Amino acid sequence: MSKLIINRLDHARIKKCINDAKLFKSISTSEAEKLMKELDSAKIVEPEAIPSNVVTMNSIVKLSFLNNNKQIKFQIVYPDQANIKENKISIFSPIATALIGYKVKDEIEWIVPSGLTRIRIDDIVYQPEAAGDYNL
Repeated sequence: MSKLIINRLDHARIKKCINDAKLFKSISTSEAEKLMKELDSAKIVEPEAIPSNVVTMNSIVKLSFLNNNKQIKFQIVYPDQANIKENKISIFSPIATALIGYKVKDEIEWIVPSGLTRIRIDDIVYQPEAAGDYNL
């Protein structure tokens, strides 16, 4: 699988959110470490250089669970904007952590309560960088 791509602003903001959350103990140590590891292994680019098929912060993403063909759509947001009723999922949620920086058609293994499953990114309905919204 190709290297994750994250824009410079998302990278800095997510790291700040992780550090703040660790101070307030609102993220588990394991989730913080997992997300930091993903961020540290990513290719960092300017927001204008992000390809339109890459999941970024504030992207609205359509996914398929390959084990049961169930599809879902949600937006990846910062923790203070999360609202499940509006399908806004925090970057700290395991599924958002698993998706950030991946591309349309990528398949990702994800551990759910019932065990390991595979998800596929089917589409990015909205990506801020593709829409010219570089500072969200």
